[in-house]
Amino acid sequence: MKKKIACIQLDIEFGNPKANYEKVESWLQKAVKQHCDIAVLPELWTTGYDLNHLSTIADDHAKTSIAFLSKFAKQYGIDLIGGSVANKKNEQFFNTMLIINRNGEMIKQYSKLHLFKLMDEHLYLSSGNNDGVFQLNDETFAGVICYDIRFPEWIRKQALQGAKALFVSAEWPHARLDHWRTLLLARAIENQCFIIACNRAGRDPNNLFAGHSMIIDPWGKVLAEGTDKEELVTAEIDLSVVTDIRNTIPVFSDRLPEFY
Repeated sequence: MKKKIACIQLDIEFGNPKANYEKVESWLQKAVKQHCDIAVLPELWTTGYDLNHLSTIADDHAKTSIAFLSKFAKQYGIDLIGGSVANKKNEQFFNTMLIINRNGEMIKQYSKLHLFKLMDEHLYLSSGNNDGVFQLNDETFAGVICYDIRFPEWIRKQALQGAKALFVSAEWPHARLDHWRTLLLARAIENQCFIIACNRAGRDPNNLFAGHSMIIDPWGKVLAEGTDKEELVTAEIDLSVVTDIRNTIPVFSDRLPEFY
């Protein structure tokens, strides 16, 4: 099954959800005009890393973000990997990915498991407690958020559930761009799946971000890669090749988990 993918590489307005909703809608319109089947947003696209003000800018149970994405998905018939948003639940805050199908239905929420202490996430956010595996158009996928990609055992757990593509939403700093590229390539090759990684561009008061959103096939071939600027990064993927590749080099069936 072939799908045209768009990674929306935003320069997020720090602490300004209203401006970001407007910006995202404009970029989603561009993805629709390019006849994309699935659009992917970056991490914390409604607020950026304005963690000090979560009590006033976080989205209560992600209701506003869900309504916004659902309306757009249904109107234009596009599946949305809704990046992640600052999500307030009962006085706790989560970094939550939203998956909306083309009928406007919420099919999965995944809250970031691995909190990144170098950006003080653990001081403001609570860790999630479920995986990112979901079904979309009769195919199995998974979603993770930024720092999660440094934990291959977490990615492998989801690949073993049949995920043919892994969606990654991130705000990855420019200082570690080489790590970003290397980790994503490794996750694609070792799990024999597509990696669709949407990173933010631009800067906030404390960080310069890398951009370089990437779409990688299961052999580790880069199908598309962004620059460090705000842009749409697109490529067509063919999910049918995943089974062929996994049969050619049967990594999953050759595993010996009793030893590790």
